[in-house]
Amino acid sequence: MQTNYNSSERLYGLDHLRALAIVLVLLYHYRAFQHPAWLDTLGRFGWTGVDLFFVLSGYLISRQLFKEIEKSGSISLKIFFTKRFFRIIPPYCFTLALYFSFPFFREREALSSFWKFITFTQNYGLDVINRGTFSHAWSLCIEEQFYLFLPCMLLVAVKAKVLRYTVFFTAFLIIFSLTARFIIWKDFIVPVLDTEDFWKVWYMEMYYPTHTRMDGLAVGVTVSYLMQYSSQFKNAVHNNGNKLFILGAILLGISFWICNDQVSEEASVFGFTFVAISYGIILMSSLSGSSFLFRSKSYSTTQIAALSYAIYLSHKGIIHMIQYTLGQFGMNVSDNFSLLVCLAGCIAGGLLYRFMIENPASRLKYRILNRTAERD
Repeated sequence: MQTNYNSSERLYGLDHLRALAIVLVLLYHYRAFQHPAWLDTLGRFGWTGVDLFFVLSGYLISRQLFKEIEKSGSISLKIFFTKRFFRIIPPYCFTLALYFSFPFFREREALSSFWKFITFTQNYGLDVINRGTFSHAWSLCIEEQFYLFLPCMLLVAVKAKVLRYTVFFTAFLIIFSLTARFIIWKDFIVPVLDTEDFWKVWYMEMYYPTHTRMDGLAVGVTVSYLMQYSSQFKNAVHNNGNKLFILGAILLGISFWICNDQVSEEASVFGFTFVAISYGIILMSSLSGSSFLFRSKSYSTTQIAALSYAIYLSHKGIIHMIQYTLGQFGMNVSDNFSLLVCLAGCIAGGLLYRFMIENPASRLKYRILNRTAERD
């Protein structure tokens, strides 16, 4: 029987969250360039956009796998990795080509080694002070490692008949990350608190490594598992959508208070966990049929969500090129007009990625998957 791999179920609440995530990241990263003064306040917590992406990825990828397990009792690694390859790799490789072939695209001078980018291990040992170009690829490394690990882990769990312990395992991952950050703070951060190496060590040891940043992914997988296998949990979510949003927003506000100083001990050890749980509750709201997030449809957020990956890959290079060009014409690149031009440029870059790279890669992906289904 042929499977139609082009069919999909659209969850508009997730589009709102994905659009929010990329806007947060853009506002945060724009502060590294010349920018309006007000952006220092509005964009200071934009780093949590990456944590929201982690929660969304944990949910979406595990949801796909849990549904396949329910349908067939197993996981086709071939199909899963084919989907991930054509979704992730072509735009990523195009961006790498821009960075390594066109120095004008680089927002800073020095890149990490090429082999770290192609093996998705750049997030380990990343010296953001001296090799900060395309440093935002660190989060893609974590997600790619997650994409490699999760289906294999779930396949083993299915074969060993221990899938029902998934929530215990995700709780362990959260506790493990929290404990790792506590140990790292004591052993690596405290000795350099008052030195010039503080920022480099904090990012290298605390912020970028996979083992310190599993909270968001684990929360997303937890929500996905419970929505798939617990009717009681699923009913509670669907009956309390707006209440969950209010609760998540309150907890997120508390998380921002804890993370007011992003590199404090409280923020470094507990902040990521609080942020992940807060976004996890807001994610539950977006899945609830009773929530305004679920019921509202927006063309703008749907389109921004669809462009989010391409924008994430390219935005620093595009902002750098636009600001440089405007500066050559004697224009003020730190005002609101420059900000709007740069944001428009990021969207245009995302559209270029869509039509030149993502759409052709998607068509090739579906041809391969449908041929595989015909043979099977």
